[in-house]
Amino acid sequence: MPKVMASAPNAGGRHQRGRRIGPTLSEINVIPLVDVMLVLLIIFMVAAPMLQRGVEVHLPVAAKSQEIPAERLYLDLPLSYRTDKRVTFNKENVRLEFLAERIHQLPQNEANRQVFIRSDKALSVQDLIDVLDALKAGGIETAGIVTDPPKR
Repeated sequence: MPKVMASAPNAGGRHQRGRRIGPTLSEINVIPLVDVMLVLLIIFMVAAPMLQRGVEVHLPVAAKSQEIPAERLYLDLPLSYRTDKRVTFNKENVRLEFLAERIHQLPQNEANRQVFIRSDKALSVQDLIDVLDALKAGGIETAGIVTDPPKR
């Protein structure tokens, strides 16, 4: 349908820009939107694995270290324990004074009463003893210390 241009009623013989009569086409251009969304998707897919970091612990080295099954309960004792007294128990950050309570909240079938401690080698023995006391108060009878094998 052709566009009809009408002149203004008081134009005085001059042609001014008139108003358009006809359908106006207002459409969203979808192709740039899809391009932007795909770029954002790729950025998030690349960045997501980088955001998932665990607790960094430098394990001590022992000559007779053994492999431990993955389905055990672990307690991570990072170097930052000196300042904030936080440990990571069963993939959850817990303050030391609440560790015994958190252990009591475990289901009975999961609390097999054996915990493996991954302690940073720069921490003192007293820090490790404090954590072992909290485990004992929570009802944990057996605790093991995870070590790395020596480098050859």
